[in-house]
Amino acid sequence: MAITSTRARRRAGRTALAAAVLIPVTLLGAPSYAATDGAAGAAGAGGGAGAAGAAAAAAGQHGKAPAGRPATPPLTITRTAMGAERSVAITIDDGPDPVWTPKVLDVLDQHQVKATFCMIGTKAQKYPGLVREVVARGHRLCDHSVGHDTAMDHKPVAYQEREIVGGKEMIEKAAPGVRVDYYRAPGGAFTPDSRRIAAAHGMRPLGWSVDPRDWSRPGVPSIVKTVEQPLVRPTVLFHDGGGDRSETVAALQRVLPWFAKEGYAFTFPVRYGG
Repeated sequence: MAITSTRARRRAGRTALAAAVLIPVTLLGAPSYAATDGAAGAAGAGGGAGAAGAAAAAAGQHGKAPAGRPATPPLTITRTAMGAERSVAITIDDGPDPVWTPKVLDVLDQHQVKATFCMIGTKAQKYPGLVREVVARGHRLCDHSVGHDTAMDHKPVAYQEREIVGGKEMIEKAAPGVRVDYYRAPGGAFTPDSRRIAAAHGMRPLGWSVDPRDWSRPGVPSIVKTVEQPLVRPTVLFHDGGGDRSETVAALQRVLPWFAKEGYAFTFPVRYGG
């Protein structure tokens, strides 16, 4: 009887030890990968939920990988705002611009909104003071490549890497010590290689879920109508560069208070998680 009891205790000890080893592996999980690319406005893959999703969002607010997640962001294209269902992420592309970036910044300040600015490397290099101003006002930065080549997805991998890494370096040089959290391909022209390169350099590939095509100057009512609709954690695309952005500024003056009135919280795009 004593021998049998001793063996049982030994077996129980080995089982407990194995469980202790396996638990951290299970918690670590695996990074998420997208099966396909496509237009940045297309529906994205779903993400985590519950306490794990909340932890990822909270950590992503500070740009840090949550406990148990890989050090680099996922390769999937994020199109979702962090936080609860009524959250919205405002993103601003193609700057910085000496005329329109300050006007956009003033509107955002007026409505106490923080946004993500997707900057073109050569423009960041030309207007470093504007890059620093964006950061000083509490906004996040996104790499929009060196020269905004919308045909990047048809170019060699080495070229894509130069555009992605070079753009990030230009932004960082303009504002030393700044962190670039995202990479948005010009025109949404992502490839598996461009997503891999971005993630390897600490940037989550960033798409959008609402595109009012403000860059084409369709008129303020058209921009507003496209944005003001029931939305679930949207990432909305606007522009502060590439031409006359007066319609964008006017539209932001209308849609930002509309989101607040509808009970939306302004956050940033998801960096880790879904």
